[in-house]
Amino acid sequence: MNDWPEGWSDNNRGAGYGRGSAGAQPESARVMRQVRRGPATPPGQGGGYGAPPQGVPRQPSYVNGQGYDEGHGQDGYDSGYNTGQVYGGGTGGPAGPDDGYARGARPAPNWRRRIKWTAITLVTVLVVTSVATYVWADSKLHRDVDLSKVIDRPEAGKGTNYLIVGSDSRAGLSDADKQKLHTGSAEGKRTDTMMILHVGDNGDTLISLPRDSDVEIPTYKGSTSGKVYQGKGRHVKLNAAYAEDGPELLVRTVEYNTGLHIDHYAEIGFGGFAKIVDAVGGVDITIDKAFKDKYSGADFQAGEQTLNGQQALAFVRTRHAFAASDLQRTKNQQKFLAALAHQVATPSTVLNPFKLYPTMGAGLDALTVDKDMGLWDLASMFWAMKGVNGGDGTSMNMPISGSTGGNLVWDKAKVKTLVNELKNDDKVTVTGN
Repeated sequence: MNDWPEGWSDNNRGAGYGRGSAGAQPESARVMRQVRRGPATPPGQGGGYGAPPQGVPRQPSYVNGQGYDEGHGQDGYDSGYNTGQVYGGGTGGPAGPDDGYARGARPAPNWRRRIKWTAITLVTVLVVTSVATYVWADSKLHRDVDLSKVIDRPEAGKGTNYLIVGSDSRAGLSDADKQKLHTGSAEGKRTDTMMILHVGDNGDTLISLPRDSDVEIPTYKGSTSGKVYQGKGRHVKLNAAYAEDGPELLVRTVEYNTGLHIDHYAEIGFGGFAKIVDAVGGVDITIDKAFKDKYSGADFQAGEQTLNGQQALAFVRTRHAFAASDLQRTKNQQKFLAALAHQVATPSTVLNPFKLYPTMGAGLDALTVDKDMGLWDLASMFWAMKGVNGGDGTSMNMPISGSTGGNLVWDKAKVKTLVNELKNDDKVTVTGN
């Protein structure tokens, strides 16, 4: 029974349907014109494993570079094609279960090699960045102070002594800046802050020198004229030495009145101090008691608060709001420096280049140091200050015994003991005011 629709049968269904084509040539030969139809294989002479099907021409193999497979003749099949190992590339025997597939798979990643080159890349980037940062920072240091001009210096002891100065320099400040920061417009510059930082093996020590300290101006050589000025036993406030002939005379005066050798000098002005505070995003500090000072612009409530550059400068400069004006101010200065050092050294600053580099730039732009001071010395000074103000060391005022003519008189016995302990790098036992 014929199930095809009327008019259709196995012989008139047309080419390409059912079991085969009714055309003279196979469909593949008609579609693929580049395939030539070879002579038909007589019945009973074709087939067999590895032989081409009847009616399909043998295809050339491109093994020997000339278009034909060696060992098979010009019309021979490629052995790989005949054996079913077109992709396996085997030896001609039957293919294994995974033969050929595993050979073409992507090799497993060499994690040891990847980790090695990743580490090398990171180290290279770190080294290049560190060197570039060092060169950049070193180029920004203002090495303007020449301690070789200081005469009659005491012998150096153990450890390293830094004289750290905060001046009222208004260099670089516009009239608007001066008004905003309450700096006034006085010519020249004076010292508002003076500290000796001793860095040694038995603990670091930070000693504040009140600006009103009574000191004697010794014989000294002019920093610009080179002329020697004889000392006449003249007593002045300590900050007057700086006003008279700058950093070199200040160092000479401190060394003469203490007997302590100063190894390095570092100074920062009003504008630079405020910029550092702003660059770090403000400094958190706890103020014990509310106070105001119209001269410095201070107006603070008690409690924890964040000070910007303008407020920070007012805080460390205020002296008229306190009974013991200069001594209380030095304590506030040490307290604020501790908070500032802590803020600068936090991961949020150190690991954030958008905060770290502006902070470094602001500090280095406003910093004046001696000619022999390098970045390693500066870093040592900073970390020692941070440690001392954080409790890892001694922080104190210079011992005071009284006053004369409005000047604070140092306690000579205590100062002598303190200086001997610093020279020998012994643990400091002296206490200050």
